[in-house]
Amino acid sequence: MRVESTEEENGDSLQVGVAGKIKALDFVFENSPAKIIANRNCPEIKLAGLTIGPFEEGNDYEVPYWVALELQKFGVARFRDEETFDLARLHKIHWKERVQTTGQISELPRDFYPKLCRLLAELKSEAAKHPEKIKDFEKARQLALDVLNLRLKKIVSIASAPAQTEQILRNFTVEERLLYEQLYKLLNTWKAELLECGDEEK
Repeated sequence: MRVESTEEENGDSLQVGVAGKIKALDFVFENSPAKIIANRNCPEIKLAGLTIGPFEEGNDYEVPYWVALELQKFGVARFRDEETFDLARLHKIHWKERVQTTGQISELPRDFYPKLCRLLAELKSEAAKHPEKIKDFEKARQLALDVLNLRLKKIVSIASAPAQTEQILRNFTVEERLLYEQLYKLLNTWKAELLECGDEEK
């Protein structure tokens, strides 16, 4: 009974630890710089203790991602093309991941997972208002699950092998590196416990 409790406690603490780190990474993303183009002239704006602007129509600027979202919502600015993430880009990423061999893992765009999460939330919100757009949300969710599952299989395979060089791990996102490190430790502990139990002193 004590063993079961310990296993449950370890599992819970692992889940909390991973979830907390992913939330922290998302917070960092929200505050990371994003490139925007001003849609119109706009005077200085104060947002939550942060002063931004003024903006001149057509000029490029760099602001925290959450600020860029607010500016876009009110039509003051728009994201530069390289900052946007839509269903078409997700399709390309999905295709690229599918053509990789078993031992290869493709490089994802910077901040792929935070942007994917926001794309799904946006499409879900649009589908709630416009039922004809539900297919876009369902398609995006299926593509996202396929990409995650394809990459997850490769990460598990790599984590179960001997320690990898940085060259092998360089295409992992920060979130995937976190998962890899947890899996690598867990799998090696599991193998050691199975193989070394006979060496314990009686």
